[in-house]
Amino acid sequence: MTDRGRSALRQSEHSFTVGPSSLVWDPTEQTLTINVNEISSPPVISRVRGKITLRPKSITNVELPLTPSGTHIWRPFAPTADIDVDLEAKGWQWSGHGYFDANFGTRALEQDFNYWTWGRYPISTGTQCFYDLELRNGETAMHAVDFNLAGEATEISTAPPIKRFRNSLWAVRRETRCDDNAQPKQVQNLLDAPFYNRSVVETHLNGEKSTGVFEALDLHRFRNQIITAMLAVRVPRRPGWTFKD
Repeated sequence: MTDRGRSALRQSEHSFTVGPSSLVWDPTEQTLTINVNEISSPPVISRVRGKITLRPKSITNVELPLTPSGTHIWRPFAPTADIDVDLEAKGWQWSGHGYFDANFGTRALEQDFNYWTWGRYPISTGTQCFYDLELRNGETAMHAVDFNLAGEATEISTAPPIKRFRNSLWAVRRETRCDDNAQPKQVQNLLDAPFYNRSVVETHLNGEKSTGVFEALDLHRFRNQIITAMLAVRVPRRPGWTFKD
């Protein structure tokens, strides 16, 4: 992931390009193609190049405000999808289930939040997603949404309880929704940072075992100036990048 300036941006009705990478939507085939051409960050610096193809089962019209003032919005475009990954590296080719979502905001995350967890778990009837948020003022909020295979969203009135499981390698606190008679656990670690963890987590929802993507974000830590400085190493900045054509 690279931060780039405005000169590296191109956008049209069905495409979004930042530097050498792009997202292209085919409205006829209902397919999103993500073309990746980047360089990974330290300690292993290498080229990350290839194509990811996402085929949504359905597209939702949900825009969920995460703060009372609407300064942050979660937009689950395709909570349930099929995905093909074909990157130019050994072992980085696979097909399976996936999703596509985005977050938008008019303020920095650390201005409005202290901590959050998010989980997206596929089930037999579609997908369930959970946001558990601690706002900057100390108040908490929870959003639990069930998406059926047609993309229709229903609020889950009685969500399973929150259950702690093992902290991340950087000791970021982790907890997610899980049935009373079960315990969530990490299946695979995806990304570890001093303030953030993304992992594959197994949980149980209404008696059904599900393995999905989970994240925990600690913005108490992110506000630390040392952590902020470290981001410049992990996320390189290329403000002067321009297209050659």
